[in-house]
Parts: sequence; structure tokens; C-alpha cells
Amino acid sequence: MTLRSINPATGETLDSYEPHSHAQVDSALARAVLAFERHRLTSLQDRAALLEAAAGVLESGKAKWAELLTAEVGKTLKSSIGEVEKCALTCRHYAAHGAEYLADEPMPSSGSRAFVRSLPLGPILAVMPWNFPFWQVFRFAAPAVMAGNVALLKHASNVPACALAIEEIFRLAGFEEGVFQTLLVGSDDVERILADPRVRAATVTGSEGAGAAVASVAGKHHKKTVLELGGSDPFIVMPSADQESAVKAAIGARIINNGQSCIAAKRFIVHDDVYPRFEEAFVAGFEALRVGDPMQDDTEVGPLAMPQIKSDLTTQVDESVAKGARRLCGARPMSGPGNYFRPGVLSSIQKDSPAWSEELFGPVAMLFRVDSLQHAIELANATRFGLGSSVWTRDEREMELAATRIEAGCTFFNTIVASDPRLPFGGIKSSGYGRELARDGMLEFVNRKTVVIQ
Repeated sequence: MTLRSINPATGETLDSYEPHSHAQVDSALARAVLAFERHRLTSLQDRAALLEAAAGVLESGKAKWAELLTAEVGKTLKSSIGEVEKCALTCRHYAAHGAEYLADEPMPSSGSRAFVRSLPLGPILAVMPWNFPFWQVFRFAAPAVMAGNVALLKHASNVPACALAIEEIFRLAGFEEGVFQTLLVGSDDVERILADPRVRAATVTGSEGAGAAVASVAGKHHKKTVLELGGSDPFIVMPSADQESAVKAAIGARIINNGQSCIAAKRFIVHDDVYPRFEEAFVAGFEALRVGDPMQDDTEVGPLAMPQIKSDLTTQVDESVAKGARRLCGARPMSGPGNYFRPGVLSSIQKDSPAWSEELFGPVAMLFRVDSLQHAIELANATRFGLGSSVWTRDEREMELAATRIEAGCTFFNTIVASDPRLPFGGIKSSGYGRELARDGMLEFVNRKTVVIQ
């Protein structure tokens, strides 16, 4: 099946690519093994220098890379530039801190000396999504190659140009051939690649189905996996919060990447005492959002990435409204060319509706009303997902309760959820397992070898 790069703002086919054959994939795996045997022996200083060079390639070409991102997935040009800059920041973070994260750890023992040494595993398969086509890859690849591993990327089928551009960035930075390779293959090829003994582990960012499929195959072959899957993140607003700041942040948190982000806030849970004012300001803010050409500086929301996403979101909203949800504004597909969807807000969400139980991957917010923090936490936890959470309160007791009781991989207070190379990131429940970023992320794909010397 030919892979096509299609502009979601216009429907225009930008380019097409023939998928790699089985023979080409096998050659790539052979190159990965050879590259690993050499790369694992390089010094941490040399790897750090290469990551610094990659950061330089990203920054010097950020206008070009950002335009590619926007053209292929429809995110605003401003956010694409931010994504490229964040990738450079992450490369620099691991260049600066990788040696510290990988240092031998002295341990008490009955021997005269004991320590844990972190050693690379080998070729790691990364199955990555389209919504942050650079960032999702670099947040895995930077720590992986710094640790001495090599990377094999199976990117989403609608972002082949971004996938090849990332391979080019590693090449331009001076990494040896085979340290980072893009495999232009479909989902049907993942099982065969993962089952190959030359592949030592896998990481997946994507849907629950994709995560389950990869984890199942990896489990059969006793291979480590890290999964970062879907989310239905709560955004709780309590009376003590700065309400103006909360409303502004709530709107921004929902429209991250045109609403197509696992860690975008999706369920807005507001205390009775401030609910009427919050709803009024929230709806007004959504109605004022500028939807349009993502290449334009004043655009706040661009098109959805694919026609199927637009269709699925329309169905979810329509079914939820049919079951009793109120459409306070927007939340409708827009006519004309491109995958545009008018941002909107739903309230009175019913438990048997898609808006209650499913992830809405687009700029539609769900508004809930509660009478206490305990009620808010119960509602926040009433989902199979557990990725991020944001709580707006100035009450220290409420912070402590929410930090302990909310079932999520992270809880941010008085700010929106955001990944940061300095902080571990990941979820629980159906949002996946394992951690990316910071020291935790680097140590997911190493052999934590215990060494005892008598």
C-alpha cells in the first residue's frame, strides 16, 4: 500500500512513498545490529556531542521542519515551531545529563564492592503516532541513543515525510548509519519486525488497540515494552483558584494540537460555587477561537489530521447529544475543503454516551458540575484512562488530597499538563505503563546489571 502525505487543510496529496519490502526491512535490521555493536562502545562524551549536533540541526532548520509538520498534520505553524524547539531541548537535556543518569550506582552488599551498571539493550522498535510526529520520536530516541541503543522507527502511515526527515536529522548530526532508521511499513508488518530476535524491545505511543497489539507480541517473545496510550484528562476547578487564569488555561489545554493530544484536558470538572461564571467565560472563549489555515499566525485551531478523525468525532458528539448531552456551542464539522471542525463545549454528559466513556480526539470539551473536591476526584477517576490531570486550587489540603487520590500518571496544580524532558512522563490503567523522559525514561531501555566484587 502506497504511503501518502496529505495536507489536511486542503486534501491535497503532497507526496507518495512506496513501503519498504521485507528484504529492505531485513537489511535495515542487519544494519541496526552492526551499528549497535559499534555505537555501544562509543564514549558518553561522543554520544553527547552527537546529540548536541542534532539539537543544532533542529534549531538551524526549524522553519523548514515546522512547515513540514504543519503541512502534513495540520497543526498551527506556531505550535510546530515549538515542537521542533522542544525536540532540540530534549537532545540537549540528555547530552548534558545522560552520563549522570547512566552512572554506576554503588550498592550495599556482602562483597567488598557492589554496584548497578546501566547497559544498552540493542535495537529498539518505536511505533509512533502522527499527532506530534517529531516530539514523540525524539523523546524516545534521544535517551535511547544516549544510552547506547539504536532506534528503528515505524511511524504513523500519514506522516512519512516527517519520519524520513527525522532520519535525515540524525544523519546530518553525524550519527553512524544504522543508529536511527525509519521503516516505511504498515501496521501489519509490526508483528514480524517485533518478533525478530534482532529487535530487543519496543515503545508505543498511540491508541489502546495499538498498545495492546504490540504488548501481546512482545510478551510472547519476552521483550520489554513501554506504552503511552490514550487519555481523558480531568481539569478540576475549585473555588479558591484564580478563575480568570483557570478559564484561559482550560481553553488552551483543550485545543492543544487542534484538540488531538493524549494529554489535552478533556473533562472540565467545576465546583458549584464557581460553575456559572466558569461556564459563561469558557463558552465565550470557545466561540471566539479562530479556526483556519494553520500556516497563518493568527490561527488558533487548524484542521483535524485526517477525514476519518473528523467523521469519528462527529459521530461521537452526535450520539452523545442524542443521549442527552447539551451542545453549548460549536462541536460541529465545518463545510468546505479540509478536515475542519468547529471547537465546542458539551454539558449534561450522560454515562451511556461516547463523551462519557471514550476519548474525544478533537477540540470538544466536556463540562461537569460537582459539589465538592471528593465528588470531583470520584468523577476524575470514573474512566479507564489515567494519563494526566490538572487541578486548580490554592488550598494546600485540597492539593494534598488530589495529589494522592487522583488516578493518573501525573497531576499538575494551577497549570496545564505538559511533558518536560526533566520530568518522568507516563500513565496508568488503560493509558499505558512505563515512563518516558528524565532519568526514569532513559532507564526503561537498559540492562540494570548488578555487579558484585569480592
